[in-house]
Amino acid sequence: MTKIPVFTDDPGWHGKRLKEAFAVRGYEVVFISLKDCYFNLTTGHSGLVIPGFDQLPPIAFVRGVPGGSLQQVIARLDILHALEALGVKVYNDGSAVERTVDKAMTSFLLHQHGVLTTSTWICESRHVAQAVIERESAQAPLVIKPLFGSQGQGVRLIKQGDAFPVPMERYVDGLYYLQTYIDSGEGAWHDHRVFVINGKAVAAMVRHGASWVNNVALGGRCEKIAHDGELGALAEAASRAVDINYCGVDIIRDAQGKLYVLEVNSIPAWKGLQAVTELDIAQALVDDCLEQCRA
Repeated sequence: MTKIPVFTDDPGWHGKRLKEAFAVRGYEVVFISLKDCYFNLTTGHSGLVIPGFDQLPPIAFVRGVPGGSLQQVIARLDILHALEALGVKVYNDGSAVERTVDKAMTSFLLHQHGVLTTSTWICESRHVAQAVIERESAQAPLVIKPLFGSQGQGVRLIKQGDAFPVPMERYVDGLYYLQTYIDSGEGAWHDHRVFVINGKAVAAMVRHGASWVNNVALGGRCEKIAHDGELGALAEAASRAVDINYCGVDIIRDAQGKLYVLEVNSIPAWKGLQAVTELDIAQALVDDCLEQCRA
């Protein structure tokens, strides 16, 4: 049975589902942290060492890139780039992960490709950030987010007159990523998660939040919705803009019914979505991964 590395530090529920899905197709999953892979640039070696693999696999599935110092993160992404250079199909590849783990680049690419997203400002300058906050919060609240992060951690609302964010606090860290707040309905907060595989929307849900942050990890309630129509088309356009194998696209609808892309996730969780859809998402991911490898 051919072994396939799934890069993750915490296999959990998602790892179990992927392992089962690969087994259905005759592959054995081995869970490996990117922290344990390394370069061996000596005569007689391919240049890359994946623990437990005597030779490079045909496929590598990325389920997690651990955080760390800038040097550590770059080295871990270098592993993914090197695998691609050595002929291994990496799903999602290092470039796609880089484009989407960095919210600034995601927002830029969405804007460049004409995909409707909320107004965004990214800067290091405290003076620029303060001017944006003073000017824009007079019209509508702003949301400040960490550039890197997920599951709603560190996301805050800034209203007119609120204290200015401290530059070096944990989630600001010297960089201001600001977006106009889209009100999805005061007291009835919700947004949408659309799962896209190989450019096609395959499943979707609406997340009802206990507050304006609707992430499932923070208590959001999931409900199935249709993944076609305007919602699916917008998610597919976002997927094309960042050029990715699969992703979870977060979309919000304002009070006037207009849809905006909030984020594109290259390592999306799907446990909540799986609970409300008949599609076996792990199997769909594995089948697309194998098909792209064959192609």
